[in-house]
Amino acid sequence: MATASILIVDDESTNLLALKQILESEYRLIFAKSGLEALAAAEKHKPALLLLDVQMPDLDGYAVCRRLKANPDTEGISVIFITGLNETGNEAEGFAAGCVDYIVKPVSAAIVRARVRNHLSLVRATSLMKSHRDAIHMLGAAGHYNDTDTGVHIWRMAAYAKALAKEVGWEDEQCNLLELAAPMHDTGKIGIPDSVLRKPGPLTNEEWKVMRQHTRIGYEILNKSDAPLFQLAAVIALRHHEKWDGGGYPDGLAGDAIPEAARIVAVADVFDSLSMKRPYKEPWPLEQVVDALEQGRGNHFEPRLVDHFKTILPEILQIQTHWRQSEQPAAIIH
Repeated sequence: MATASILIVDDESTNLLALKQILESEYRLIFAKSGLEALAAAEKHKPALLLLDVQMPDLDGYAVCRRLKANPDTEGISVIFITGLNETGNEAEGFAAGCVDYIVKPVSAAIVRARVRNHLSLVRATSLMKSHRDAIHMLGAAGHYNDTDTGVHIWRMAAYAKALAKEVGWEDEQCNLLELAAPMHDTGKIGIPDSVLRKPGPLTNEEWKVMRQHTRIGYEILNKSDAPLFQLAAVIALRHHEKWDGGGYPDGLAGDAIPEAARIVAVADVFDSLSMKRPYKEPWPLEQVVDALEQGRGNHFEPRLVDHFKTILPEILQIQTHWRQSEQPAAIIH
């Protein structure tokens, strides 16, 4: 694993030397002796963490921090202020500028190491979540690359699924996880031939057999990760076409044997699919979409989820309005 880089900024050489002796055995260190040097070094090296003196002759630490946070190239760098005891009354200004912590001079080696280690752990966790989000966008887009869905569909549907999960009592953390997992529900379509995915007319029985394989293909792709996010996405990919009465695929599961996440996504997915414009159809009116959900109660959908979805319909329509600007072309229920 690459060693994390830390930018240390102080106009006093003795302070730089003290921090160098504490940290040099574990991290790659970069040094600057002024605010302007710090900004240039941050732009050039993109350190994971910045230890920043508050009192400096050209730009003080607060001004440096504000400039870093205003620059998209450096806004993600975590800043810890190094400050003297007589300067500790201004913590609020530092946090308002964007710092994550303070260390008081004269520094303690044990405290410096602990604070640096803890904040670098947070940096790594943030980086990992960004990687997950990037993967979600790529897998979600890949699943619909060759079909006729617009890219907006998967993100809007995921927002509906999150709202429904919250309504039926899911914890916030699990709702957020569902919103990230749901866009990958059709990842397996990447393994379906274009001739099937893009066929303008009805599919033959043989073509339907091919199309139904996308649930297992998606599961096999997503299940290769042990991360909870991708494990949830794998289950949704496999089960979102199962039906409450057992008439779905790939395994004909029924009732509570279908994971609740997949049952939620099924409602959200059908609602959005009927609501959106496709090359072969106009968006259905709201009343007709709601009637379709009612007709699916007890056979396609769990009745309880249909009831809750109707309860939060005003919120669903707000979500729909929020996405209107991103729709290509715009096609929203009236």
